[in-house]
Amino acid sequence: MGIPFEVVDTLKQYEELQTISDIDTRRDYFRYKMMRLFEPMWSLINVPLKAREENGYDVIMATKMLGYADLSNDSQIDAALTGLKKHEVSSIVHDTMKNCIDKIEENNLKIKAEKIKVGLYVADPIKLHLHKGYSGFGGIPGYITVTVYPNSYNIPKLPAVIAHEFHHNIRFSYFDWDHGNVTVGDYLVIEGLADSFAKELYGVEQLGPWVTSMDKEDLEYSIYVIGEALNTKGFAEVSSYMFGDEIAKQEGYQPVGLSFCAGYAVGYEVVQAFLKNTGSNIYEASLLSTKEIIKGSRLF
Repeated sequence: MGIPFEVVDTLKQYEELQTISDIDTRRDYFRYKMMRLFEPMWSLINVPLKAREENGYDVIMATKMLGYADLSNDSQIDAALTGLKKHEVSSIVHDTMKNCIDKIEENNLKIKAEKIKVGLYVADPIKLHLHKGYSGFGGIPGYITVTVYPNSYNIPKLPAVIAHEFHHNIRFSYFDWDHGNVTVGDYLVIEGLADSFAKELYGVEQLGPWVTSMDKEDLEYSIYVIGEALNTKGFAEVSSYMFGDEIAKQEGYQPVGLSFCAGYAVGYEVVQAFLKNTGSNIYEASLLSTKEIIKGSRLF
């Protein structure tokens, strides 16, 4: 049977977008043609398609903050589209989704959605330079978005980032995301499980720089700092530990003395240690609480 999914033909949408010369008309095309398909996702995270007031917070501003290419940057979008087509990314997305769905069905996990919509969007490589030009969002079951500016580093890793975001769809089908009360421990486990799922399906060498760019000494230091803050609550506070100082400064969070995406690297170690210590697999671990996984990891 399989959970139905739809890979939106965003490359075709971008091509149409590129034929519109007036920037306001272009923004409206992006809002009402490209983003409307994901409107339920945006409204759950309080992002309107169009702001009530001029230059207010809406989907144009939000996507820019998330590292999407600026809609007026023709050369960047054109170059990205050429690369994405050359690598036949639509088939990569389709095959990856099919693989993820097969795997969770074999292991009796579900996603609370009638259908999963997947969209691949052009990233701004300068905004996402620490992420090596790619990122994603899968925090709301039924929706997955990936932003990518194709390069030789990230194209081979696309299946793993899709699997990572897909796992968020699984986790949030069983556990609620509480924006105001999320703890460092919760967030660590959410991301660690997602990367462990990606590793299970595609191998450790396909994981992103948020897991792989930290040396042993820095990782040990990060485990210590984060271990002292596991119960810290609130999205801004928690984000400082998850994303590290450079991003904290960019986003206006308080820096806490950590490297890029320290929380992701530590979260991955937590889940890997838990799996090793308990002999559980990633599918069983996906249904366990933050507390059980942190305790079983014996990392702190």
